[in-house]
Amino acid sequence: MIGTAYLRAYLPASRIGPLSPHRPTVRSGFMTQNDRFMWDEDLSDDAFYTVWRATQYACPRNVRVRMIEGILAFANTYPAMPLLSEDERRAYKTELHRLRRETGHSRSHILSNAWHVPLRWFAAFRSTDREVYDAESGTSIRYRAAAGDAIDRLGWARNVLDGAGFAEQIVDRVRHLERWIAEFSADAMIELDYATVARSFPDAELVFDESADDVRASLLALEADDFEASREAYTRVAQRWAAAQSFTLSN
Repeated sequence: MIGTAYLRAYLPASRIGPLSPHRPTVRSGFMTQNDRFMWDEDLSDDAFYTVWRATQYACPRNVRVRMIEGILAFANTYPAMPLLSEDERRAYKTELHRLRRETGHSRSHILSNAWHVPLRWFAAFRSTDREVYDAESGTSIRYRAAAGDAIDRLGWARNVLDGAGFAEQIVDRVRHLERWIAEFSADAMIELDYATVARSFPDAELVFDESADDVRASLLALEADDFEASREAYTRVAQRWAAAQSFTLSN
């Protein structure tokens, strides 16, 4: 099974509505495929629930919404690739509008990334947000922060990168992530979950993984025009994820 990391937006459960808690099916871990999609989750209309800071939060899974959003985004990003016909594109847009109307959720609450955690995700968190936990697949890591804090941190990271003259493409990736979180309410909780990507690392390495700290240290040094220190901190985190990221490039 492909290791996948997740960025999830949780809202106070009282605002989500009557969604049943997600329970992995017996076939969890198996891939399903049709002519357009490949997935390893069941398509139930349910949600992840958790308690954070004495409040119960919920994250609707909306798997079908995420699938359609993903294929439309990919087709828009690479228009030269004949992935979807115009009829298919219109049909998926119609289905997406219908699903959003039926669920009452205007967008998906989950971003996913195969094989590794995108380094820009770490800019939304601090080391104090980090938890090591026992997952079904072994030891894993998650970061949890209030949406307002995550937005402020990403805004600062974006300004630092922009001020240092980084390419617009790099700055835009941080800006898009900032906007994605900002579309949720300020009382949302944002969770970065290594999930099954954690299997790429021995447990001992996970315990000492301080990727968010390294990303922040690199940005702080960059803000102070200490380019050598910034390079050293970024090299630490980039090397930590280089092997996992190589699977993305090879696939």
